Amino acid sequence: MTKPKPRSTYRHGDLRRALLDAGIELARDGGPDAVVLREATRRAGVVPNAAYRHFASRRELLAAVRSAALSALAVAMENELAAVPRKRSSADAARAALRAVGTGYLRFAQTETGLFRTAFSAPSLVSGTQEGHGAGHSGLDPFQLLSAALDRMVEAEALPVARRSDAEYLAWSAVHGLAMLLIEGPLQRFDRDTADTLSERLLDMVEKGL
Repeated sequence: MTKPKPRSTYRHGDLRRALLDAGIELARDGGPDAVVLREATRRAGVVPNAAYRHFASRRELLAAVRSAALSALAVAMENELAAVPRKRSSADAARAALRAVGTGYLRFAQTETGLFRTAFSAPSLVSGTQEGHGAGHSGLDPFQLLSAALDRMVEAEALPVARRSDAEYLAWSAVHGLAMLLIEGPLQRFDRDTADTLSERLLDMVEKGL
């Protein structure tokens, strides 16, 4: 493999972006364990010392990559929301929005497995500032998108107010559990059609169970 030629002409801010992009690609290919600062600097084409003014350690780079991965997941969920056709009633629209949030989550887990695993490599990271959120998107993180969908269910009288409290934790646990079983558990053996069928049934169960 040819070693990238070190660059010394990055404009202000360009190097940080280049290192972050390299870290994201490392995560995409190999999950959180693959995010290594030295390899990110190699891919960016700079000497390791040049990275330290932007990321003082692997931990800092991984935190930024985690944030970008969460952002990418949120964008995938919002894209599913944007594709929901108009419904006749607000209750139907609210149910469709909740399903879209779950569908986007599960699809991202299966198509961007490395980034998905990286997004949840730190259990304490549920919300916060995200890096790389696409233009035109809300800026909400995945958990906030789920919460907003559940609030919409209540407003549309599709979910009783008495059952709203902490409902996002129940829904999230179920959907995330299936995602993990599909990408690194015993359900890995299922083909995509079977996985999609299971996903649809789980989302039905979540909606009815709430």
